[in-house]
Amino acid sequence: MIEVTVDFMLLKRKMKSKDLAKAIGITPANLSILKTGKAHGVRFDTLSKICEELDCQPGDLLKYVPDDEGKKDEK
Repeated sequence: MIEVTVDFMLLKRKMKSKDLAKAIGITPANLSILKTGKAHGVRFDTLSKICEELDCQPGDLLKYVPDDEGKKDEK
């Protein structure tokens, strides 16, 4: 699964969510959906705007975490 780490970058840049949402042209509610991982996807232009505003790379905002479902118990 993909973990969204926007909150970490917001803290690092000392920026509030509502300010980021306004700067990139989305609602605070939609940014919250993205930050909590409830979004089914993110548009590249939105990701680009977030990166530009936070002066970071996409890899600073998204992290791959393997699912445990695919692993078998080895006994």
